[in-house]
Amino acid sequence: MLTRKQLDLLEFIHKRVQRDGVPPSFDEMKVALDLRSKSGIHRLITALEERGFIRRLAHRARAIEIVKLPESLGGEAGRGFSPRVIEGDRPSAPRPANADGVEHYAVELPLMGRIAAGVPIEAISHASNNVAVPATMLSGQGEHYALEVKGDSMIEAGINSGDVVIIRETQAADNGDIVVALVEDHEATLKRYFRNGKSIALEAANPAYETRVFPEDKVKVQGRLVGLIRTY
Repeated sequence: MLTRKQLDLLEFIHKRVQRDGVPPSFDEMKVALDLRSKSGIHRLITALEERGFIRRLAHRARAIEIVKLPESLGGEAGRGFSPRVIEGDRPSAPRPANADGVEHYAVELPLMGRIAAGVPIEAISHASNNVAVPATMLSGQGEHYALEVKGDSMIEAGINSGDVVIIRETQAADNGDIVVALVEDHEATLKRYFRNGKSIALEAANPAYETRVFPEDKVKVQGRLVGLIRTY
Protein backbone atom coordinates (compact mmCIF):
# COMPACT_ATOMS: atom_id res chain seq x y z
CA MET A 1 0.00 0.00 0.00
CA LEU A 2 1.26 3.47 -0.88
CA THR A 3 1.42 6.39 1.52
CA ARG A 4 -0.53 9.55 0.68
CA LYS A 5 2.63 11.35 -0.50
CA GLN A 6 3.74 8.40 -2.62
CA LEU A 7 0.33 8.23 -4.25
CA ASP A 8 0.28 12.00 -4.82
CA LEU A 9 3.68 11.88 -6.49
CA LEU A 10 2.76 8.93 -8.69
CA GLU A 11 -0.44 10.70 -9.76
CA PHE A 12 1.48 13.91 -10.53
CA ILE A 13 4.07 12.06 -12.65
CA HIS A 14 1.32 10.14 -14.45
CA LYS A 15 -0.65 13.27 -15.32
CA ARG A 16 2.43 15.14 -16.56
CA VAL A 17 3.54 12.24 -18.75
CA GLN A 18 0.01 11.99 -20.17
CA ARG A 19 -0.08 15.73 -20.83
CA ASP A 20 3.47 16.44 -22.02
CA GLY A 21 4.86 13.05 -22.99
CA VAL A 22 7.76 13.55 -20.55
CA PRO A 23 8.01 13.32 -16.75
CA PRO A 24 8.27 16.42 -14.54
CA SER A 25 11.57 17.63 -13.09
CA PHE A 26 12.47 17.02 -9.45
CA ASP A 27 11.97 20.74 -8.81
CA GLU A 28 8.44 20.54 -10.22
CA MET A 29 7.73 17.46 -8.09
CA LYS A 30 8.99 19.28 -5.00
CA VAL A 31 6.71 22.25 -5.64
CA ALA A 32 3.71 20.07 -6.49
CA LEU A 33 4.02 18.10 -3.24
CA ASP A 34 4.94 21.18 -1.17
CA LEU A 35 8.20 19.67 0.07
CA ARG A 36 11.14 21.73 1.28
CA SER A 37 13.92 19.80 -0.44
CA LYS A 38 14.60 17.40 -3.29
CA SER A 39 15.78 14.75 -0.81
CA GLY A 40 12.16 14.06 0.09
CA ILE A 41 11.37 13.52 -3.61
CA HIS A 42 14.33 11.14 -3.92
CA ARG A 43 12.98 9.07 -1.03
CA LEU A 44 9.50 8.94 -2.56
CA ILE A 45 10.91 7.99 -5.99
CA THR A 46 12.98 5.21 -4.40
CA ALA A 47 9.93 3.89 -2.53
CA LEU A 48 7.82 3.86 -5.70
CA GLU A 49 10.59 2.08 -7.58
CA GLU A 50 11.00 -0.54 -4.84
CA ARG A 51 7.25 -1.22 -4.98
CA GLY A 52 7.34 -1.71 -8.74
CA PHE A 53 5.28 1.32 -9.75
CA ILE A 54 8.03 3.18 -11.61
CA ARG A 55 11.39 2.41 -13.19
CA ARG A 56 14.35 4.75 -13.46
CA LEU A 57 16.32 4.37 -16.69
CA ALA A 58 20.09 4.52 -16.27
CA HIS A 59 22.39 7.09 -17.89
CA ARG A 60 19.57 9.38 -18.97
CA ALA A 61 18.58 12.71 -17.50
CA ARG A 62 15.33 12.61 -15.54
CA ALA A 63 14.11 9.40 -17.19
CA ILE A 64 11.23 7.85 -15.23
CA GLU A 65 8.88 5.25 -16.66
CA ILE A 66 5.60 4.35 -14.99
CA VAL A 67 5.32 0.56 -14.90
CA LYS A 68 1.89 0.27 -13.30
CA LEU A 69 -0.77 2.29 -11.52
CA PRO A 70 -2.78 1.40 -8.40
CA GLU A 71 -6.52 0.86 -8.84
CA SER A 72 -7.23 4.24 -7.26
CA LEU A 73 -5.52 5.86 -10.27
CA GLY A 74 -7.22 3.66 -12.82
CA GLY A 75 -4.68 0.83 -12.89
CA GLU A 76 -5.45 -2.85 -13.02
CA ALA A 77 -3.59 -5.78 -11.54
CA GLY A 78 -1.09 -7.23 -13.96
CA ARG A 79 -1.44 -4.40 -16.46
CA GLY A 80 1.55 -2.16 -17.00
CA PHE A 81 1.49 1.46 -18.08
CA SER A 82 3.73 2.98 -20.74
CA PRO A 83 4.32 6.69 -21.28
CA ARG A 84 3.76 8.22 -24.69
CA VAL A 85 7.46 8.16 -25.58
CA ILE A 86 8.73 6.10 -28.51
CA GLU A 87 12.34 4.95 -28.24
CA GLY A 88 14.31 3.32 -31.03
CA ASP A 89 14.19 3.73 -34.79
CA ARG A 90 11.67 6.18 -36.17
CA PRO A 91 9.01 4.36 -38.21
CA SER A 92 8.75 5.68 -41.75
CA ALA A 93 5.35 4.25 -42.73
CA PRO A 94 2.02 3.50 -41.02
CA ARG A 95 1.68 0.04 -39.52
CA PRO A 96 -1.39 -2.16 -40.03
CA ALA A 97 -3.80 -3.11 -37.27
CA ASN A 98 -2.68 -5.92 -34.97
CA ALA A 99 -4.05 -9.43 -35.36
CA ASP A 100 -6.17 -8.93 -32.25
CA GLY A 101 -8.36 -6.57 -34.27
CA VAL A 102 -7.42 -3.49 -32.25
CA GLU A 103 -6.39 -0.59 -34.44
CA HIS A 104 -2.90 0.16 -33.17
CA TYR A 105 -2.22 2.17 -36.30
CA ALA A 106 0.28 4.92 -37.06
CA VAL A 107 -0.40 8.34 -38.50
CA GLU A 108 1.99 10.19 -40.77
CA LEU A 109 2.81 13.71 -39.62
CA PRO A 110 4.83 16.33 -41.47
CA LEU A 111 8.35 16.72 -40.06
CA MET A 112 8.72 20.48 -40.17
CA GLY A 113 12.48 20.66 -39.77
CA ARG A 114 14.33 21.66 -36.61
CA ILE A 115 13.18 23.60 -33.57
CA ALA A 116 15.65 25.26 -31.23
CA ALA A 117 15.85 24.05 -27.65
CA GLY A 118 18.40 26.75 -26.95
CA VAL A 119 18.87 30.02 -28.80
CA PRO A 120 15.85 30.51 -31.11
CA ILE A 121 16.40 29.66 -34.77
CA GLU A 122 14.59 30.88 -37.84
CA ALA A 123 10.88 30.08 -37.94
CA ILE A 124 9.96 26.75 -39.51
CA SER A 125 7.26 26.70 -42.18
CA HIS A 126 8.12 23.96 -44.66
CA ALA A 127 7.88 20.20 -44.13
CA SER A 128 11.04 18.27 -45.05
CA ASN A 129 9.41 14.80 -44.98
CA ASN A 130 6.96 12.75 -42.92
CA VAL A 131 7.31 10.72 -39.74
CA ALA A 132 4.90 8.00 -38.59
CA VAL A 133 3.69 8.06 -34.98
CA PRO A 134 1.14 5.94 -33.09
CA ALA A 135 -2.31 7.46 -33.24
CA THR A 136 -2.55 7.06 -29.46
CA MET A 137 0.23 9.63 -29.07
CA LEU A 138 -1.91 12.36 -30.60
CA SER A 139 -3.74 14.51 -28.08
CA GLY A 140 -7.15 16.12 -28.40
CA GLN A 141 -8.57 17.68 -31.54
CA GLY A 142 -6.78 19.62 -34.24
CA GLU A 143 -3.76 19.19 -36.46
CA HIS A 144 -0.43 17.76 -35.30
CA TYR A 145 3.10 18.02 -36.65
CA ALA A 146 6.60 16.88 -35.73
CA LEU A 147 9.82 18.82 -35.15
CA GLU A 148 13.39 17.67 -34.64
CA VAL A 149 14.98 19.22 -31.55
CA LYS A 150 18.33 21.00 -31.82
CA GLY A 151 20.05 22.08 -28.60
CA ASP A 152 20.06 21.14 -24.92
CA SER A 153 18.04 23.86 -23.20
CA MET A 154 15.15 21.46 -22.43
CA ILE A 155 17.27 18.53 -21.26
CA GLU A 156 15.91 18.63 -17.69
CA ALA A 157 12.44 18.19 -19.17
CA GLY A 158 13.67 14.93 -20.71
CA ILE A 159 14.03 16.46 -24.19
CA ASN A 160 17.41 15.88 -25.82
CA SER A 161 19.00 17.23 -28.97
CA GLY A 162 18.01 14.93 -31.83
CA ASP A 163 14.65 13.95 -30.34
CA VAL A 164 11.53 14.41 -32.45
CA VAL A 165 8.73 16.18 -30.60
CA ILE A 166 5.05 15.80 -31.51
CA ILE A 167 3.16 19.09 -31.39
CA ARG A 168 -0.58 19.75 -31.41
CA GLU A 169 -1.41 23.00 -33.17
CA THR A 170 -2.97 25.52 -30.79
CA GLN A 171 -2.67 29.21 -30.03
CA ALA A 172 -3.57 28.76 -26.35
CA ALA A 173 -1.33 27.58 -23.53
CA ASP A 174 -1.48 27.26 -19.76
CA ASN A 175 1.35 28.23 -17.45
CA GLY A 176 3.90 25.45 -17.37
CA ASP A 177 3.05 24.02 -20.80
CA ILE A 178 5.94 23.20 -23.14
CA VAL A 179 5.15 25.04 -26.36
CA VAL A 180 6.48 26.00 -29.74
CA ALA A 181 6.66 29.78 -29.51
CA LEU A 182 7.14 32.17 -32.41
CA VAL A 183 9.14 35.16 -31.17
CA GLU A 184 8.80 38.49 -32.98
CA ASP A 185 7.33 36.70 -36.01
CA HIS A 186 10.62 35.19 -37.17
CA GLU A 187 12.21 33.02 -34.47
CA ALA A 188 10.84 29.69 -33.25
CA THR A 189 11.79 27.99 -30.00
CA LEU A 190 10.65 25.15 -27.74
CA LYS A 191 10.25 26.36 -24.16
CA ARG A 192 8.05 26.21 -21.09
CA TYR A 193 5.41 28.98 -21.21
CA PHE A 194 4.44 31.33 -18.39
CA ARG A 195 2.20 34.40 -18.56
CA ASN A 196 2.43 37.19 -15.98
CA GLY A 197 0.02 39.99 -16.78
CA LYS A 198 0.98 41.31 -20.21
CA SER A 199 4.38 39.62 -20.24
CA ILE A 200 5.30 36.16 -21.53
CA ALA A 201 8.23 34.23 -20.07
CA LEU A 202 9.85 31.45 -22.10
CA GLU A 203 11.70 29.26 -19.63
CA ALA A 204 14.39 26.71 -20.42
CA ALA A 205 14.78 23.43 -18.56
CA ASN A 206 18.52 23.87 -18.20
CA PRO A 207 20.11 26.26 -15.67
CA ALA A 208 22.69 27.28 -18.27
CA TYR A 209 19.99 29.22 -20.14
CA GLU A 210 18.27 32.34 -18.87
CA THR A 211 14.51 32.77 -18.95
CA ARG A 212 13.54 35.23 -21.69
CA VAL A 213 10.67 37.65 -21.07
CA PHE A 214 8.75 39.41 -23.85
CA PRO A 215 5.70 41.67 -24.18
CA GLU A 216 2.67 39.52 -24.98
CA ASP A 217 2.41 40.89 -28.52
CA LYS A 218 5.91 39.59 -29.34
CA VAL A 219 5.14 35.91 -28.66
CA LYS A 220 2.70 33.67 -30.54
CA VAL A 221 2.03 30.12 -29.41
CA GLN A 222 2.20 27.75 -32.39
CA GLY A 223 1.50 24.47 -30.60
CA ARG A 224 1.87 22.40 -27.42
CA LEU A 225 4.05 19.36 -26.83
CA VAL A 226 2.11 16.08 -26.66
CA GLY A 227 4.72 13.39 -27.36
CA LEU A 228 8.35 12.53 -28.00
CA ILE A 229 10.23 10.10 -30.25
CA ARG A 230 13.84 9.20 -29.41
CA THR A 231 16.34 7.44 -31.66
CA TYR A 232 19.50 5.71 -30.40
